[in-house]
Amino acid sequence: MYEHLNWANQRILETLQSIGDENQDVFRLFSHILLAEKVWITRLQGLDSSMDSSRLPIWSDVDIEVCTELVIQNEESLTTFLTNLANTDLDKLISYTNSKGKEFKNSVRDVLTHIALHGQYHRGQINSRLRAEGIEPVNIDFITFVR
Repeated sequence: MYEHLNWANQRILETLQSIGDENQDVFRLFSHILLAEKVWITRLQGLDSSMDSSRLPIWSDVDIEVCTELVIQNEESLTTFLTNLANTDLDKLISYTNSKGKEFKNSVRDVLTHIALHGQYHRGQINSRLRAEGIEPVNIDFITFVR
C-alpha cells in the first residue's frame, strides 16, 4: 500500500509540475495530502504529544517546490518507519491531539490504514478537478501500479 502511495504521489507531483500553478485548488489539495501525511508520520514516530504535529498545518497554500520536498521527506520517513516496524507493533496504541485540541488513541494499524486511504481520496478529487480543467487525469489506480 505504501509503495503505491509513494508512486501515486510522485505521479500527481509530476503532472502538477507540468501544468504550472494556475489551479490553486489542485495544489492546495495535494499539499493537504502531503502535510497530513507528515502530521501522521510525526504521530507514529511518537513526536506528537499535542505540541508538534497538532501545530503543523494540514491546509496550507504551499508551492510546488515545498510539495516536492514533502514527497521526498514523507517517502523516506514512511519507509524508515515501516522498515523498523514489527508485526507486534501494529496493535500498539498511539496517543495524539488533533488540530482542534482533542485527544485520541488509535492503533498503529488504523493510523497506517488511514494514511493510505486519505491520500487516495484526495488524489481522486485532484483528478476530478484536472478533468474539469481539460487536463487528462493521472492514472493512479492500484492495478496500474502493480502491473
